[in-house]
Amino acid sequence: MSSDLLQAVVAASHRAADERAKRVPRASLERDARIRPAGGAAFRAALAQDGVRIIAECKRRSPSKGVLRAEYDPVAIARGYESAGAAAISVLTEPTFFDGSLDHLRQVRAAVTTPLLRKDFIVTEYQVLEAAATGADAVLLIVAALEDRALHRLLALATDLGLAALVEVHEADELDRALSARADIIGVNSRNLRTLAVGPATHDELGAKIPRDLIAVAESGLRSPEDLQRLKALRYDAFLIGERFMTMADPGAALRSLMDATAGEHA
Repeated sequence: MSSDLLQAVVAASHRAADERAKRVPRASLERDARIRPAGGAAFRAALAQDGVRIIAECKRRSPSKGVLRAEYDPVAIARGYESAGAAAISVLTEPTFFDGSLDHLRQVRAAVTTPLLRKDFIVTEYQVLEAAATGADAVLLIVAALEDRALHRLLALATDLGLAALVEVHEADELDRALSARADIIGVNSRNLRTLAVGPATHDELGAKIPRDLIAVAESGLRSPEDLQRLKALRYDAFLIGERFMTMADPGAALRSLMDATAGEHA
């Protein structure tokens, strides 16, 4: 995803949120957001436990690989993940590049009790309110998509609503910005936003710089038990994995197999 494309996605996210706000005013959405206390604390606790902690992702399509799953049933996938022992479940809600929808998040929330992450390009307060109102326990905040003032503001709102925030970084200066914003869950994405190539060295470089009292999540390019064991040794607490599972006949079984194999390697 080039920097120009990232800017286009951010602009589209702003426009789409503004359009939704015309149908559901912010005041009404905020009332809904505060009815159900979000499980941000449960999301953090799930990632911090011992063992193989995986945020398993529901997504139909990705910009790098195209359609991953022609027959996409997020509820069935999420139920499989929950049964397999996912620490949390990530649900793509971005429509243009990932074929996602807020309805997917609503449907999954009604079907599982596992903590949920709203995966999207969150760039407005309205989207954070949507996440809470729709049943998410955490939101993704991508540092590359946000100026510092917006990052601080969205983090503060998420905290106020009881949401956790997975703050995603791709390079050292973004990590510095995330730490300055007092993010407590740092996601290191090894996928270059400009080329879409995955560089494992990113996990190595940035993982060593994340303070031990924060939760570190490795994202992208994770396929084997050896990948997870290597990154656990580098201090990562959890792993966000989507494409690997989406291309398998039974995503839940694929998650269980990876968890069992990783635990076996560790033993």
